[in-house]
Amino acid sequence: MSTIAFIGLGNMGSPMAQNLLASGFNVQVFDLDIEAAKQLQTFGAQVASSLEEAVDGANIVITMLPAGEHVRAVYLGDLHGSVGLIHLVAENTLLIDCSTIDPESARLVANEANNRGLMFVDSPVSGGVAGAKAATLTFIVGGTDQAFSKANAILRYMGKNVFHAGRAGDGQMAKICNNLMLGILMSGTCEALNLGIDHGLDPKVLSNIMLQSSGRNWALELYNPCPGVMDSSPASNHYQPGFMSKLMLKDLGLGLDAALQTHSSTPMGALARNLYAFHNANGNEELDFSSLFEFYKHQR
Repeated sequence: MSTIAFIGLGNMGSPMAQNLLASGFNVQVFDLDIEAAKQLQTFGAQVASSLEEAVDGANIVITMLPAGEHVRAVYLGDLHGSVGLIHLVAENTLLIDCSTIDPESARLVANEANNRGLMFVDSPVSGGVAGAKAATLTFIVGGTDQAFSKANAILRYMGKNVFHAGRAGDGQMAKICNNLMLGILMSGTCEALNLGIDHGLDPKVLSNIMLQSSGRNWALELYNPCPGVMDSSPASNHYQPGFMSKLMLKDLGLGLDAALQTHSSTPMGALARNLYAFHNANGNEELDFSSLFEFYKHQR
């Protein structure tokens, strides 16, 4: 069985690593938050105290990091003298980055990895914390056909859908488009539900009506933002855990940056991004992105 180095053990990374452990892989974990890493010891993980230790003996590396700057630093090194892992791993190591970042950073890392004879794929995920725990994530992969084939053999242990979007960076671009749409539809769902509540409608009844009508969408079906409507959604658990609002703001920003590069028109994405900026400024950065429901609620 392969030895995997898993770097980045936040809300998503930790359950993903757990699923690999449950599938019988040898997993060496590393995170700057040592306590997050130690929590995986009980599942059989080997806790590393450095990047060097984490990748020692590993033939696959998976990263799940917050932003492009962190991915570049981990893979390529930084100005403080840290050595990037592309200079630390053994020959023929497969590199899989599951972070959601800008396509340019993914292409830069892919190019540098290729120069060292290493295969790299960008493989951002969709499905949230619940999907990470249940191993039902969707992986959106950018990279060569050969790299995709090798990555697919590993990713299927953490998800149920693995798509090859195209070349390096295309996985990120597809994910950016998906999350642009997600931010827009969540904003609209929160707005519509609050309008109905303002006029005396029961949010459960209204949600069921819209689920059977043309307004049906993913948020209504699986992630209702109104507390008490859906027991399994973060909204019914004080908007914890989930996909943090600050991460949605980051992803919407990536979408607008991408639009600027091609002069694409994204007025709805820009509005959704501004709504999340206002929402986060009110102290909601760490709450699930469906907590935007409360932004509309507080307007009454």
